[in-house]
Amino acid sequence: MTNCQYVVSKEADGDSFGVRCGTNEFNLRLYFVDAPELNFRYPDRNREQAEHFGITIDDTIKAGQRAREFTHETLREPFTVTTRWAGTPWRPRNYAFVKAGNNDLAELLVAHRWARVKGVTASLPGQKSSDFRESLMSREVEARQKRLGAWGMAAPNRPPRSVWTPSNSRRADSELRKPGQPQVV
Repeated sequence: MTNCQYVVSKEADGDSFGVRCGTNEFNLRLYFVDAPELNFRYPDRNREQAEHFGITIDDTIKAGQRAREFTHETLREPFTVTTRWAGTPWRPRNYAFVKAGNNDLAELLVAHRWARVKGVTASLPGQKSSDFRESLMSREVEARQKRLGAWGMAAPNRPPRSVWTPSNSRRADSELRKPGQPQVV
């Protein structure tokens, strides 16, 4: 879908938001990434995000607000949505890839330090899912090293929870996933 518009709402965050394409309005959730939460509704996720970014749980909320602002600002101009209309049964939203101009929103969020690589994956038109994930992971490593965005909120002596390298990514994925189980990163 082309010429889509961002829909402002209280529920929108960095990786999940409302969209209007023509006369249709719906909620999307980005593939591959997880932006910090805006509230304490999911305390386990807040804790996990705080550990991952090396920040306090309160700072995850601040980072979530910045991620939402980044997404809203990035999507001020019309954008493109690619979706299979597959979503979650407990929340009315569909997973999607979003392009702002020639830029993928998930890549931008990771590169600008407002999301981590985690979540549901899917094949992309013309690109393997694993290649896209590795590209995102490389961007995350760079973001961590530059300590900007959510990474910059961390105390200087507190290292992030884990360090990813291209050489250990496939091994770790295969160890975590059971045969026949969908890949969630």
